[in-house]
Amino acid sequence: MYHSRVTIVVSRYLCLMAEDLHITAGTKTEQYQSLVPQIKALLEGEPDLIANLANMVAALKEQFGWLWIGFYLVKNDELVLGPFQGPVACTRIKKGRGVCGSSWQQAKTLIVPDVEKFPGHIACSSASRSEIVIPVIRNGEVMAVLDVDSVELDQFDAVDQQYLEQLVTLPAFT
Repeated sequence: MYHSRVTIVVSRYLCLMAEDLHITAGTKTEQYQSLVPQIKALLEGEPDLIANLANMVAALKEQFGWLWIGFYLVKNDELVLGPFQGPVACTRIKKGRGVCGSSWQQAKTLIVPDVEKFPGHIACSSASRSEIVIPVIRNGEVMAVLDVDSVELDQFDAVDQQYLEQLVTLPAFT
C-alpha cells in the first residue's frame, strides 16, 4: 500500500515537472542552453527508453517548432520508426538509404541544407526542405538516429549539431 502511494506521488510530481518545462526565447544557443538542463531533469531516473525518447522529442518540437522530429531505432538490418512528433513518417529505412540510413551507415551526423540536393533523399513529407540526422552510438554501434526536418532551407548548423549530439549522449539511452 505504501509503495503504491509513493509511486503515485512521484508520478504526479514528474507530470507536474513536465508541465512546468519553461523554455526561453532568444538566440538558438540560448534556447538550447535553457532547454538541455530541463530535458536532463525530465529524463532523470526514468529507465524506460521509449518514454525518454518521446519526452525528448516533445520538448524539442515544442521549443523549436520543426516540421518533424523523431527517432528511428536500429532493429536487425533496418531503422524502424520510434517516438516522433509531426506528420506521418516512413516506417522502415534500410542502411545507407536516405539521410537517416546514410547517417546510420557512416555513424556520423549529417546536415542537409537542401534535401532536394541529397542523392536518394526519402521524402516522407513534401514540406521538408532541410534536415539533420544524429546517430545515437553506444558501445561503438549505432542504436538509433535522431532525425529532424524543417520547412526552411538551411535550417540546421553547427549549433544544432553540438546540442543535439549532447542530448543523444544522455544516460536515458542506456
